[in-house]
Amino acid sequence: MKIIPYGRQHIDNNDINAVRKALSNKLITTGKEVTRFEDFFSKKVGAKYSLTCSNGTAGLMLAYLALGTNEKNVIIMPSINFIASYNMADFIKAKIYLTDVDPKSGQMRPKDLKRCIKVNKLKKISTVVVMHNGGIPCDMKEFFKLKNKFKFNIIEDACHALGAKYDISKSHKVGSCRYSDLTIFSFHPLKNITTGEGGMVTTNNKKLFEKLILFRNHGILRAKTNYKKYAWNYNVISSSFNFRLNDFQCALGISQLKKLDKFVKRRREIVKEYKNRLSSMKEYINFTDQNKEKISANHLLVINLNLKKMKISRDQLISKLFQKKITTQVHYIPIFKFSIYKKFYKKNFFLNALEYFKSSISLPIYYNLKTKEIDYICLQLKKIIK
Repeated sequence: MKIIPYGRQHIDNNDINAVRKALSNKLITTGKEVTRFEDFFSKKVGAKYSLTCSNGTAGLMLAYLALGTNEKNVIIMPSINFIASYNMADFIKAKIYLTDVDPKSGQMRPKDLKRCIKVNKLKKISTVVVMHNGGIPCDMKEFFKLKNKFKFNIIEDACHALGAKYDISKSHKVGSCRYSDLTIFSFHPLKNITTGEGGMVTTNNKKLFEKLILFRNHGILRAKTNYKKYAWNYNVISSSFNFRLNDFQCALGISQLKKLDKFVKRRREIVKEYKNRLSSMKEYINFTDQNKEKISANHLLVINLNLKKMKISRDQLISKLFQKKITTQVHYIPIFKFSIYKKFYKKNFFLNALEYFKSSISLPIYYNLKTKEIDYICLQLKKIIK
């Protein structure tokens, strides 16, 4: 048996043909495929504005810049997340505070945010970054109430959550910015859709959208002119970056986005298959997506291990599964455990984050994962644990 990865992209002939066609266009960057992808994405998630960018990390940086974040601003974010959200905030010298998280889901909860504010005696907060770990939406309604109370901005790190809904009974999708100022998506190959590398920022705020456009393209401001008139002159009003996404990547994104519902449906089926096959393992395994009021994008399949019942550690389990050609992952190492950020660790403050980290493991999940592979994974998991 070949090695089973924990995630993998699905590219079909429609995707390949879309890219081939885009490569024959006169413009292969800043062309029509970019705006087509952005418009299609806005309709798909229900946002007024969408802006493509080179990756999810660039999207986070653009969001910080659009909000005017600098060294005077306080940003709060969960201690469990990929390092990008912290790195970009640290790059612009913001004052960063980490919260503890739910010990099961690894997500920041409203009560974790309130505790962070209280313990650190924070009075003025610029931005809170929430993260939908694994694709399960956070409790955005409660975060929105805190936003109104404390007057901070909210950035949703939704890199895991394309295809998710905040509430099963309503149509509000993650990306609609119903409860936030800006939402960030990633199109890395392991995400629910891919453009190779790529990202998207959504917002309902026109002023923020205009700033996103500015910062995506070197801080260049061009005068509006009649399209028949050749305009070569421009002004640079801010130092910034080149975070553009090219046309053939956007063509791939359009083709992939058309299949999003099919991709998410299959991921949901895979989760059910795992749960059915591991139903006898409830003593040892807990699935993190227990909130039936929300619709997950199922980007990840994270389980918690009852280590007290097991004779091996989480790390030993990962190693033994890999020996059986099953690749798993951990999402994520707490930010405060990295050498560069150890100075932010507070004893007895991140107990839940440490519990989640020590007991969590991400099992393989992707569109092309076969039922016989799921059978094999579950069989080996049972054998190793028992």
